[in-house]
Amino acid sequence: TVDVNHFGEHVRRPVGALLAALCQFGLLPLLAFLLALAFSLNEVAAVAVLLCGCCPGGNLSNLMSLLVDGDMNLSIIMTISSTLLALVLMPLCLWIYSRAWINTPLVQLLPLGAVTLTLCGTLIPIGLGVFIRYKYNRVADYIVKVSLWSLLVTLVVLFIMTGTMLGPELLASIPASVYMIAIFMPLAGYALGYGLATLFHLPPNCRRTVCLETGSQNVQLCTAILKLAFPPRFIGSMYMFPLLYALFQSAEAGILVLIYKVYGSEILHKRDPLDEDEDTDISYKKLKEEEMADTSYGTVKADNLIMMETTQTSL
Repeated sequence: TVDVNHFGEHVRRPVGALLAALCQFGLLPLLAFLLALAFSLNEVAAVAVLLCGCCPGGNLSNLMSLLVDGDMNLSIIMTISSTLLALVLMPLCLWIYSRAWINTPLVQLLPLGAVTLTLCGTLIPIGLGVFIRYKYNRVADYIVKVSLWSLLVTLVVLFIMTGTMLGPELLASIPASVYMIAIFMPLAGYALGYGLATLFHLPPNCRRTVCLETGSQNVQLCTAILKLAFPPRFIGSMYMFPLLYALFQSAEAGILVLIYKVYGSEILHKRDPLDEDEDTDISYKKLKEEEMADTSYGTVKADNLIMMETTQTSL
């Protein structure tokens, strides 16, 4: 579904990517820090919450943006840019906020291999998809339809496997305050992203895209850092916090998709508001008007035809 020709427009006007970066590396780390203080978490739980709050956007946002008819070009750009920014901003956020609980130099534990794997896992499938769309357009349409159904099945299987792997005993060992944070943080990320996108007057499809990008974090990166920073016997059940966080952020994103599918039919038939700076849409509209004007050139109007018939009959 990615159109390479539209990438230049988002690069020239990176409002959506900047808003996502502001939420992911500005507002969400601060929110995680305040929640850890408010619920008086211990140092291990606080660091786990901070890591999830400082992570960049994950591939879940790309999949969910597709389901809500978002701007896929913008979604891909935001995921790639946030992952690259994480090389600098994530250690900075951890250095600022983690010192209240722990002296371990977490800024040195950022797994470059995991970040590289995330970039490869995003760029390689996109390149393959663009090639298939360019060479075999009908095959690409078929793949999209099959992939959407397989995505829904995969999400259901993911929920079942996550719940089975966590188990009731391990879930019971996690404090209730951590559950509340895992539920509230993704929801706050979705709300902040949509609110900022609305404040900056982005089109509705871009608002939904920014919303899902800011609320969906790359929790695999959080798991990798926890594995490097703490031994399993010390971190205990908090090692499963990223999985718990991923479970709730996926469930909340699924609810948003369901709401859009049920109540968004009217939105699909409404044209997105035209920005004043969107020269491409304006030029396209003028082109359509010119085409209509050209097609009407040389045609015989009904009034002229009637006058010709009356003239012939009078003669």
